[in-house]
Amino acid sequence: MPLFDLPLDGLRSYRPAVPSPDDFDEFWKATLAAPGPIAPVFTPVDVGLSLVDVFDVTFAGFGGHPIRGWLLLPAGTAEPMPCVVQYLGYGRGRGEPYAWLTWPAAGYATLVMDSRGQGTASAEHAGATPDPHGATHGMLTHGILDPAAYYYRRLYTDAVRAVDAARAHPAVDAARVLVAGGSQGGGIALAVAGLRSDLAGALIDVPFLCHFRRAVELVDTEPYAEITRFCAANRHQIDQVFATLSYFDGVTFAARATAPALFSVGLMDQVCPPSTVYAAFNAYAGTAEITVHPFNGHEGGAATRLRGQISWATS
Repeated sequence: MPLFDLPLDGLRSYRPAVPSPDDFDEFWKATLAAPGPIAPVFTPVDVGLSLVDVFDVTFAGFGGHPIRGWLLLPAGTAEPMPCVVQYLGYGRGRGEPYAWLTWPAAGYATLVMDSRGQGTASAEHAGATPDPHGATHGMLTHGILDPAAYYYRRLYTDAVRAVDAARAHPAVDAARVLVAGGSQGGGIALAVAGLRSDLAGALIDVPFLCHFRRAVELVDTEPYAEITRFCAANRHQIDQVFATLSYFDGVTFAARATAPALFSVGLMDQVCPPSTVYAAFNAYAGTAEITVHPFNGHEGGAATRLRGQISWATS
């Protein structure tokens, strides 16, 4: 696929005026202040791995709803260790623990948070967490006419609380918790970095959920096409659609994030266009670096990204 977005020099200086609601901070403060203990439960699971301890995790997310996950620890480690809280791409669930062995092999704990209501399309990425609110038009547009009812209000809240769930395990060093994800997971990690000031770092790969208006006007690929179809069918509610999305835009979260961050971008990415990634990267308030993949699409660095992430996290 060809380069289709701004040239690299233009991307490096791209700082669009992304609308932010006046009550953005109050909205999220009230959302995250909802009462109720996180109450994580870690149940050991024997999956036949002698070098990794695996726990089936449940904790209370938005509305007290039970959120599932995996916690993987290098076996036999006596001292508290750093932890990577991992968020998932669109449509994916936590799957099987065998898919999450890289960070334990590097000496880190990792908590993999299931995404509520997702992971129903394939056995490989199966989810284990229902969303009691359901979904009828795809997750990206579910509740999109009301910020309080929007799906990502619940998912972002789950993700913030997942950090506290990880810290509750005695094997985790609470001062060394990082958040990570690619695509939707990258957008979630970015949101959590903007909502918490106590993270050791953020690994944000080809992030989704950034600069919504440009994304839907530039590409017709899924999942952003969900918004395009909704606006086409509800043409008198377009302003409200983007008013809701302004509470969930990664660019606005980036401007509030302080943890050191490592981004990545594919310059041929027609799912999450590079200008939307750079809009967030250039707005990022903390120290941030970006890895550029000039001839890659949404796969970005694929598995090779882990080499750079491990080096960055341990430096």
